[in-house]
Parts: sequence; structure tokens; C-alpha cells
Amino acid sequence: MPEDIEKLKKKLGFTFQKPALLKEALTHRSYAVENKLAYDNQRLEFLGDAVLEIILTEYLYEVYPEANEGVMTKMRSALAQQEAIAKLARELELGSFMYIGRGEAASGGANRDSTLCDLFEAVLGACYLDNGMDIARKFILDLIKSKFPAPHRLLSGLNPKGTLQEYTQHKYGHAPLYTVLNVEGPEHNPVYTVVAEIGESRGSGQGGSRRQAEFAAAEALLNKFAEHDPAVLDFGFKVGRYEGED
Repeated sequence: MPEDIEKLKKKLGFTFQKPALLKEALTHRSYAVENKLAYDNQRLEFLGDAVLEIILTEYLYEVYPEANEGVMTKMRSALAQQEAIAKLARELELGSFMYIGRGEAASGGANRDSTLCDLFEAVLGACYLDNGMDIARKFILDLIKSKFPAPHRLLSGLNPKGTLQEYTQHKYGHAPLYTVLNVEGPEHNPVYTVVAEIGESRGSGQGGSRRQAEFAAAEALLNKFAEHDPAVLDFGFKVGRYEGED
């Protein structure tokens, strides 16, 4: 059984005038089928997805006044991707309040990124219907600002080689060195292992091509630098565009 729904209401930070909307938002299709319910959270998830898009679009438009459409689109996609939204759902422990079928629960469905993402969007859709856009905006943006305070830094994952090069040029005056350590597997399905290094810092990665392995190695090295200096992820981001994309 799900956790007491009253606990969730306190976590959300707003009240529902129509509590049935919240229960609908928390009802996974598997539970509805098992219990022969006439509703589940899919319609509210559809609505919440649209509400999320307009709120994020408005937010990025205001926060990055000189960013062009392409950059804002990439930031919005990064913020709205399953992994990011599932992280917000886990912050609220939404999975523990979900009504979910026995089989789906047994297979770990309550902690699956896709399920949590849909669940969060359904709750957002219910919030919008019950409380209006202002409350829905505050609800989502409070979480976004807490978990992702610098949205442009999410772009580093789109092109870690470009971001790493910007950073190393700034700090060391030259780009990192990429070296292929080995190539394994059959000719039609090779696995490349590459190391990216500069100074005493190294990061390694693997991929089905040299380019993919360099991408992974750059990401590993970038993450090492970011552990000590998160501002590393600002490199590569330029006002109005994202530099260095292949």
C-alpha cells in the first residue's frame, strides 16, 4: 500500500481543493487495471507534460535573455528529460505514494525513471487544474532551482569534448591529449578504450568508435575537474550559442 497521502500533501507545499485529482495523478495504469478503475494518471501526465514545457520555456527565456532558440531548446530538453524529472520525483519520494499494480511493483516499477517521470508530470497536471498556473509554476521552479541551479551546465553533457577543450585552453593554454589505449572485439563490433589527459589529470572511456570513446573519456575527465570546481561546466557555454559542437 502507498504511504499516507496526507504526508505527500505536506511535501508538495500546496493543498488540493479536489483531493480526487491527486489520487488520480498517483494512480498507475497497472493499479487501475487490477482494480477495474475507470481512471489512471495518463491523461494528467499528458497535461502535465505540456504545463512543464511552457513553464520551463518561460523560465529559460527570462533567465537567459541573450540565449538563442537552439540553446534554450537544448537546456529545456535537458531539464525535461526522464532522468532529470525522475530526480525531482525522488526528491519528493513520489514513488512511495503511488498506487501501482502488484506485478509492476514487484518488478521495481515504482522506482523506474520512466514511471517516476510520468508520475511527476501527472501530479504537476493535477496541480495546474486544481490551483492554476501560478502555483504550478512555483511548485516546479522551486524544485528546478534547488536541484539544477545552473541549467546551462547541463549542456556540458551534450558535448563534453567541446566543454573540456574550452576549459583546458583557459587553464593550461592547450587542449587535452587523447590516446587510444587498445581496441578489442571483432572487426565489425570493436570496443575502443581511450584516455584523455592534461597535466596529471586523466579520464578514460570506451565506445564503439574512436570518436565515441573520446567523448566518454572527455566526460570522465570533465567530471573529475567538476568535483573540485563546478564552474568547469560553464566552459563551452557562450551567450547565444553553445560552442564546440561536432
